[in-house]
Amino acid sequence: MQDIVSRFIARGFTSLSIASSLGIAGNALAQSYPAKPVRMVVPFAAGGPADIYARFLGQRLQESLGQTFVIEDRPGGGSVIGTDAVAKSPADGYTLLMMSNTHTVNESLIPNKPFTLMRDFVGIAPVNYSDLVLVVHPSVGANSLKELIDLAKAKPKAMNYASSGPGTPYHMAGELFKAMAGIDVVHVPYKGSSGARTDILGGQVQMMFDAIPTMAPNIRSGKLKGLATSGTRRSPVLPEVPTVAEAGVPGYEATIWLGVMAPVSTPRAVVDRLNAEIQKIVGRPDVREAWAKQGAEPMQMSPAEFDKYLREDIVKWERVVKLSGAKVD
Repeated sequence: MQDIVSRFIARGFTSLSIASSLGIAGNALAQSYPAKPVRMVVPFAAGGPADIYARFLGQRLQESLGQTFVIEDRPGGGSVIGTDAVAKSPADGYTLLMMSNTHTVNESLIPNKPFTLMRDFVGIAPVNYSDLVLVVHPSVGANSLKELIDLAKAKPKAMNYASSGPGTPYHMAGELFKAMAGIDVVHVPYKGSSGARTDILGGQVQMMFDAIPTMAPNIRSGKLKGLATSGTRRSPVLPEVPTVAEAGVPGYEATIWLGVMAPVSTPRAVVDRLNAEIQKIVGRPDVREAWAKQGAEPMQMSPAEFDKYLREDIVKWERVVKLSGAKVD
């Protein structure tokens, strides 16, 4: 019996020793990371919110971690092309993904992708969220959201709206608006937000949901009309513009949020190190102040909290996809 107890105690000490060694190794890895440049892939077109905030974040991570963060735009396929490239990259912390709620939408909108978000990636940290604004070209005979809805109901399928591509927040904001307002307008998808913006400014398309900071100057100059914003309260950037909910579609809400992920099996020590650094950056008072002027709100979560948030967002957008009947052609 004494021999059995002795062996049990010995095994216990061995297990503790292994766990201690793993902990020390993890800490050492976290302290030495990054030892070379890090690539952050943005699977959207240059100039959009994901690209802008990836560069903002990359610069500050470079300052705090002492290594170059290279931002690489790889748009196409509603974010699928660039995202798949990251999924196939080594899980060593040197290839990261700047993602958005496009990715949680695509889990139900594009089921036959070459990857599955929560199987092939690990969440590192969220970055921020922003409301959108519904704009129309001046040629559209509507000066309020109610007038736009009335016009669309009088002419089913005669009007259209642009988006930066299937599954993007701009697309889903439009589909949710269609479903909740009871209108039938045609979706015109682009390969990126820049092409959609160019065409709505030129009058080739009639309306679109877009980022508030991007569209605010065009609204103020009279190039476009801002009819409503997509959040639960008015935007401090466009306080004169009502929300969709208060302007005629009660309960409507749509946002764009951004986050950082990495290939699954990326070392936990690296995930935790990046999460801590990103949380420090987005929590800085100067960053909060600068983003508030742009209509963006910082988001701070642990990796576990972000994982839960991602899974819940996938379920949320699955319901919206079913409600709206949105499809990828």
